[in-house]
Amino acid sequence: MNAPNDLSMKTDDVLRVELAVFRREHRDLDEAIRALQETGRADALTLQRLKKKKLALKDQIALIEDRLTPDIIA
Repeated sequence: MNAPNDLSMKTDDVLRVELAVFRREHRDLDEAIRALQETGRADALTLQRLKKKKLALKDQIALIEDRLTPDIIA
C-alpha cells in the first residue's frame, strides 16, 4: 500500500488541492513540450519523457476527479 498516493486516505479538500496542483503541472508540461517543439531544441528522448510524465499526470487527474465526483444513479 502506497500511502501518499492512496486516494481513500485523503480528504476531499486535500484532493482538491492536489487536483489544482496536478492540473497546473500538466499545463506547464504542455507549454514546455510545445516550446521545445517550436524551437527544435529538444531531442526525442526528452520529449518522450515529458509526454510520459504529462500522461501520468492526466491519469492522476482522472482518478482524483472520479473520486470527487459523486456517483449519480440515473
